[in-house]
Amino acid sequence: MTFKNEFLELAIARGALRFGEFKLKSGRISPYFFNAGQFSGGGALASLGQYYARSITASGLQFNMLFGPAYKGIPLATAAAIAFAGQGRDVPCAFNRKEIKDHGEGGALMGAPLAGRVLIVDDVITAGTAIRESVRIIEAAGAKAVGVAIALDRQERGHGDLSAVQDVEAQYGLKVVAIASLADLLAFVKIKPQMAATREAMENYRTLYGA
Repeated sequence: MTFKNEFLELAIARGALRFGEFKLKSGRISPYFFNAGQFSGGGALASLGQYYARSITASGLQFNMLFGPAYKGIPLATAAAIAFAGQGRDVPCAFNRKEIKDHGEGGALMGAPLAGRVLIVDDVITAGTAIRESVRIIEAAGAKAVGVAIALDRQERGHGDLSAVQDVEAQYGLKVVAIASLADLLAFVKIKPQMAATREAMENYRTLYGA
């Protein structure tokens, strides 16, 4: 079993990946829904961090540190950094606060100082709002955003012909690395005879909205 399929198995077991009918912010009715917040236990987060680290390493993307946008990106970047440490690579990470702190160390950032080539870690890219804000923060610190690591790429068109991931890549010149994509998910359900109805619904959805 590939690590992509291992990730999808874990996501289903933890309830992070569910199948049925889900109304998205776009108003579309999706046959599947992904919520990385369901990786809520230590073991699940440890495994998720390892999947991030493996997909990032396989991409060949060169970076110096990780940045986790508030709020979901914070535990995800932390889990990835811990996974890299387990491989013998000590990767610094930083995070932003949504509310600027005016006491203690103060400011909108915590963790390591932003410097060098920064890889943003988040769960998914939908409208790209968190990525735009992350790039602004990173550049304001004098560092350079070089890529984004996400858990699942829905490969779904936004308002135009591009997917949210493709739009981020085109607009900011960032490489987006995903642990798994919709194509991987479709390949996964195809080997599960009990998910034949789910596969059909997903293929129909991709025909309508796929990028």
